[in-house]
Amino acid sequence: MSRKAVTTVKRAVFQPGHEVRLLQGTREFFPALIADMDAAKECIQFETYIFDCTASGEDIALALIRAARRGVAVRLAVDGFGTGQIPKTWRDQFEAAGVQLQVFSAVSQWALLLPKHWRRLHRKLCVVDDEVMFCGGINVLDDYYDPNHGPLDAPRFDFAVRAKGALVEQASDNMDKLWWRMLAVHDARNRRISRAVADLRAAGAAQGAAKRSTAMAKGMRAALLFRDNVRNRSRIEKAYLHAIGNARQEVIIANAYFMPGGKLRRALILAAKRGVRVQLLLQGRYEYFMQYHASRPVYGALLDAGVQIYEYSPSFLHAKVAVIDAYVERPWATVGSSNLEPLSLLLAREANVMVEDAAFAQDLHERLKREMEHGGQQLDRQSFASRPLRQRVLDHVASAIMRSLIWVTGNRY
Repeated sequence: MSRKAVTTVKRAVFQPGHEVRLLQGTREFFPALIADMDAAKECIQFETYIFDCTASGEDIALALIRAARRGVAVRLAVDGFGTGQIPKTWRDQFEAAGVQLQVFSAVSQWALLLPKHWRRLHRKLCVVDDEVMFCGGINVLDDYYDPNHGPLDAPRFDFAVRAKGALVEQASDNMDKLWWRMLAVHDARNRRISRAVADLRAAGAAQGAAKRSTAMAKGMRAALLFRDNVRNRSRIEKAYLHAIGNARQEVIIANAYFMPGGKLRRALILAAKRGVRVQLLLQGRYEYFMQYHASRPVYGALLDAGVQIYEYSPSFLHAKVAVIDAYVERPWATVGSSNLEPLSLLLAREANVMVEDAAFAQDLHERLKREMEHGGQQLDRQSFASRPLRQRVLDHVASAIMRSLIWVTGNRY
């Protein structure tokens, strides 16, 4: 990718005039989200991979119900695999209150044997009254609870942002399009094709009428990038590559499921070799076989190049964030839903906010450094190379399976 092409993409998405606030974990994210939903007057658009009403997750469900009962148009879209079946008691309450619920690609575990079902709705977005937007990696899921592992001793490590500015309209439009496509598919399957077509036309007209200008004289420079399988197949990955390629001093990445492709690996290695300090905060706690083992075969080349890798184990690391050159002239940071692995970068619907602002970048930088120092265990190159034979075999088996699955989808990574 040429420098000219990168510059063109960058200018097309970064805009000034934003207010972006970093939120860590559900203890910061949920209260901010609920406060805005309780103040909503017209509409709430909400998308999430997991919607779990256990513990504090119930507070989000109740906030949506309160909003719908007072006449706010509430649309909730959840992923059919990540969320599964919402309990009937909650579905009944949503319906009674007027919360509109749609499920993206409902599937069973066995259906995931077919590659066509691997395209998931993995992004976490909320827009309230076309005025404020939330984006990040945090699901509607209590930080001290995991559906597969039960109660947690320490909170899940994750981030989101609350944003105002031109990005809000961009997010709302994108969510609108997905909502109406999902509704059209649902109606068509139920032989209500004429209604589906009418709804799509009405949606298009509404979007055209809803456009409005945004004052952007002051504020942070920010961009909202989507990954889908139509026009935005590689925008998030290219943004990472561009930022790492221009790093002058430091790159810090915290990523839950880390299996970078060749381009990202080379970018990190080249950055380290030209003197940039590259630090990775990665999952150190066993969660899933594939994600835990398939990532480790790439660690060796990174460690050999001087990349510092920290494994986080106090709880589950779920963050998908990065900060580059926080204390240099042009800082760059991103918070979103996209992991640096093939499912996120090749198949799933993802969304990341990217920010060029010193205060924001330094805030994220300090939080990540604190976790690396207090919750991360730095990998030693020699001890990693001499890890037990059984673990090395499992790592390479998982990596081979993952790469075979990528090949089945027809993608190169």
